[in-house]
Amino acid sequence: MDERLKELRRSIKMIEDVLDYAYEGYVLVDNAGKVVMIQYEKLLGIKEEEAIGKPVEDIIENSRLHLVVKTGIEEIRKVQRIQGHDMITNRIPIMMDGEIIGGLGTILFKDIGEMKELAHNLLDLQSKINKYKFEIKRLEGVQYSFDNILTRNPQMNYLKAIGMKAAETNSTVLITGESGTGKELFAQAIHKASYRNKNPFIAINCGAIPKGLIESELFGYIEGAFTGASDKGKTGKFELASGGTLFLDEIGNMPVDMQVKLLRVLETREFEAIGSNKKLKLDARIIAATNENLEEQVELGNFREDLYYRLNVISIDIPPLKDRLEDLDMIAENIIEKLSEEMSLEKKALSDETMSVLKSYNWPGNVRELRNVLERAINLSSTEYITPNDISERVLYKTKNHKYINTKVGNKTLQEIVEETEKEAILSALEICKGNKTKVSELLNIHRNSLYQKMRKYNIM
Repeated sequence: MDERLKELRRSIKMIEDVLDYAYEGYVLVDNAGKVVMIQYEKLLGIKEEEAIGKPVEDIIENSRLHLVVKTGIEEIRKVQRIQGHDMITNRIPIMMDGEIIGGLGTILFKDIGEMKELAHNLLDLQSKINKYKFEIKRLEGVQYSFDNILTRNPQMNYLKAIGMKAAETNSTVLITGESGTGKELFAQAIHKASYRNKNPFIAINCGAIPKGLIESELFGYIEGAFTGASDKGKTGKFELASGGTLFLDEIGNMPVDMQVKLLRVLETREFEAIGSNKKLKLDARIIAATNENLEEQVELGNFREDLYYRLNVISIDIPPLKDRLEDLDMIAENIIEKLSEEMSLEKKALSDETMSVLKSYNWPGNVRELRNVLERAINLSSTEYITPNDISERVLYKTKNHKYINTKVGNKTLQEIVEETEKEAILSALEICKGNKTKVSELLNIHRNSLYQKMRKYNIM
């Protein structure tokens, strides 16, 4: 009996401790609503010895616990005003063998303001979680899979099959094709189909980074590695891509001295951060892409032959849009759907005449240019259909669809029409080439100096 009594006391002590830590305060009553146990001294100044045996409604302001032990109906998360504060309480009947033997009242929040503060903190925490999710998604950078590569073209279907096979291996892939054909889309699809898809997809544009910074971008550096270096150091793309995929876009623009270092990393699968002697293992799938003819660049001495062969293990050469016009309607419809969703606009359809116009254009900027033309058309269209009158004059001129241009020009002079078309062509080319003026001049087939003169003329900065 002594042992059973000790065990009972230990159990009661454990229950008391649980209640003390779980709630701001609590009260236990018998089936008559009289206080058996209470812990409200710190919160309300009610001493246990003064409350034991008394009706709970006489001890605690606005209590309903005595009613709960009569009805057997629990009251959860109710507001109870005690000593000028709105508190959040629970009132629970205690049952044994189908009969009510007592009740438990607990205070979850000693003031309703605490609950509001907690709710605010939870919302703030959720906002931070969403931000981190966005950052992780941005870091991984993967939006597309092979399902997003829409095609009826036999060559494209063959390339998709090659990409799916490549995803099963760890070999280096070289993706070539004109600007705007979807080289990064293929790279992301390969990553997503691979066993590395739970790890980051890190993309770096080798042509957009100044020559003096590309080494630090790829390898990273330690604190104090060079003048101007961050005092915290920097993690390089090789390390960020660990376990995942590193996408080297515009690899043809990588400086020759960096090509040597990249080749060594690919061969040894090791690298060092700038200023460090610690060797790090390269555990990343390498996918490179270029719109340059690398074989021609090798012959000209602009690209190392050994690096070219090291990258060109699995080759995917994406055809331009003009060579797969059977895909244009599928691609255009998909672009319109996404743009309508992004801009919160009702989805529009392409008229048959408009589709005929689009298919008669040669699309030098490929899918990227198509997206640009369709975005403009969606914004200008005033009906549920995109008509040829909503299409850029530049596209209409190059497709010989002058009958649609005539409905737009009104009283404009030929010189005004030419200048507007020229300006729009430059703006479109700048967007397609991501601001690279050398590529813009090549795309428009004009000298770079002429391009700068026209940009000044049309106030294009």
